[in-house]
Amino acid sequence: MSYLSNADLSNNYRQIEKAIHFIDDNFKEQPSIDEIAKNIGMSKFHFIRVFKEYVGVTPKQFLHAITLNYAKEHIKESQSILESSLDLGLSSTSRLHELFVNLIGVTPKEWREKGKDVLITYGYGKTPFGLALIGFTDKGICYLGFIDNNQEMIFARFKELWENATLVHDGEKAREYLENIFIKNQKYNLLVKGTNFQVNVWKALLNLPNGVVTTYQDMANFLKKPKAVRAVASAIGKNHIGYLIPCHRVISKSGAMSGYRWGIERKKILIAYESINKEER
Repeated sequence: MSYLSNADLSNNYRQIEKAIHFIDDNFKEQPSIDEIAKNIGMSKFHFIRVFKEYVGVTPKQFLHAITLNYAKEHIKESQSILESSLDLGLSSTSRLHELFVNLIGVTPKEWREKGKDVLITYGYGKTPFGLALIGFTDKGICYLGFIDNNQEMIFARFKELWENATLVHDGEKAREYLENIFIKNQKYNLLVKGTNFQVNVWKALLNLPNGVVTTYQDMANFLKKPKAVRAVASAIGKNHIGYLIPCHRVISKSGAMSGYRWGIERKKILIAYESINKEER
């Protein structure tokens, strides 16, 4: 196993994260770009350049997209999308959303044996949303988790999920996969490990197009289990393939962005980025 030092963590992501904290605390006052830049210790023009280069949108666009108003406005849109996607059927492994992701569940034997005889290659690399750990097999990607100052914990989650699998570290191949996913938008199958209910929840998530958000209640309604909101939220929280299974697109009914295992700031970055770039994807 190869650990990255703190010095290898993305400085740009740290600065953006700090800016998001400031925006969260002050979005009702709609702070100026000068105020945000000053708060994180950057000049205005350097902040704009780094932010645009890293996130793909301007700070002003991001500020607009990250407010609760944006999320609230788009909840109704997601309701109609979820309703229309019922026709696709949750058992389908055909095209479910814009990434053309096919979701494959492990076999009952693989489930019981916790990955025994499964060969998983894994490694670390940078993404537009921070460092990530990725694991993949000949069937598809089986893990994608973002890393902050918790690399050992993220690796422990990955190892616990596939505790009897044979793990092979290949940093170069991992970086290639991450570049294909985040830069080249290449399509991959996903190999998931979960209960039937969890897998159905994850399949339902794949029906949410880029730039669309929904609520936990709407997801429960979509699955025809309107009283199972907590169970749906729990299943979403157990998603082990971040970004590709877009659990970040689910928010509370109030519009609050809570409950993301890879950090609330990252969830907001993902939603804002997708909302601005949805026409281009």
